[in-house]
Amino acid sequence: MRRSAFRVCLLSSASCRLPRVFCFLPSAFCLLPSIMYEPMVSAARETIRLMIVAGEPSGDAHAAGLVRALREIDANLRVVFFGATGALMRAADVESTVRSDDLAIFGIFEVARVFPKFLRAYGALKRAAIERKPDAVILVDWPEFNLPLAKALHRRGYRVIYYISPQVWAWRSYRVRRIRRDVDLLLSILPFEQEWFARRGMTDVEFVGHPLAGEVQPRYDRKEFCRLHDLDPGRPIVTFLPGSRHKELARILPPMLDAASVIAQKHPAVQFVLVIAPSRSLEEAGQIIARRKERLALPETMRITHHETREALAAADVAAIASGTATLEAAILSTPMVIVYKESPINWHTLGRLITSDHYGLVNLIAGKRIVVELMQNDLTGERLATELVALLDKDRNQAMRTQLHEVAARLGDGGASRRAAQRVLQALHEWS
Repeated sequence: MRRSAFRVCLLSSASCRLPRVFCFLPSAFCLLPSIMYEPMVSAARETIRLMIVAGEPSGDAHAAGLVRALREIDANLRVVFFGATGALMRAADVESTVRSDDLAIFGIFEVARVFPKFLRAYGALKRAAIERKPDAVILVDWPEFNLPLAKALHRRGYRVIYYISPQVWAWRSYRVRRIRRDVDLLLSILPFEQEWFARRGMTDVEFVGHPLAGEVQPRYDRKEFCRLHDLDPGRPIVTFLPGSRHKELARILPPMLDAASVIAQKHPAVQFVLVIAPSRSLEEAGQIIARRKERLALPETMRITHHETREALAAADVAAIASGTATLEAAILSTPMVIVYKESPINWHTLGRLITSDHYGLVNLIAGKRIVVELMQNDLTGERLATELVALLDKDRNQAMRTQLHEVAARLGDGGASRRAAQRVLQALHEWS
């Protein structure tokens, strides 16, 4: 790696061309704080190579944001990216060593089914790292794949940066030993993680804020959303988000449809919006809905929307949301919600009992208490979900949750997480050069 790309000094530019030994001066003389990284103008355009690996749709989005921030932070720095990419990373001009779209799975049988693909992807990335010798490897979430990759590459002498911590504070906490051993820098996006890791002996952890903070803005308001979907803005709206994976759609959408049917019978004024995730097709949802229609009557006011997640959440009085990143989007928009999830019985029995945290939902974890009802596995029924959603339509309870969600959103940071992460990556590269 060319060291001059990362020589960030408060000395004159001439001083910064002194032999490397002079940059062992105390940080007060030589290095700006990591969060204050600002590039120096140089005549030569420097190049660094970074391998970046993400798998899940949310990880793909966060990785793409980091890629853009790294490219924008210094006009005199050329950053070449390659690795495991989703659609958003490819759109950000990251070279695909592996396309990770077909590898984003969860569960025992799902892993077994695609295990040969995992092995091929793992081998391809190892070979690419050995051949291209990146200045660092950035791993984004996706611990089932990325932790073994971190071990393999760190042993070969590559610096490993982990962006978006594996949720070891929730389950399989023994993995912290592997992270401490194989990760040089952990960039956290949740406010409680830094302290959690510090208590377990890992200090190279920095909270950069959540990438969604300051970024979740609907393109139009409730009135316009209702106009576009032939809904009455003066009547209650319940929004359903069943998840971004096929298995989530198959398991979570049916009890959501059951809940809509129950609510419609008892509260005919309520309207419904079903949000299909961008990674899922309307045809997939249509097949599930058609099967459900054979046994129950769905509300006539049910609207189905695609690529309008934030608009649908902002327009909603209450929402039922599959546990995951979308719950944080709802929190930022202060939309009262019920968090739901349903797995296959064997996955739940095998993996669910490994969960050690008091809460499943990110909103409750960040709040440090149960402010949102969680309906997991057998608790997720149409009747139970309908009861909780109707209760949240109560004006006072609805407003109380909006106030609590606003406080949760404030803990995620004030925006600019991708840029802070990019600054910390460049600072680390300087420190390691």
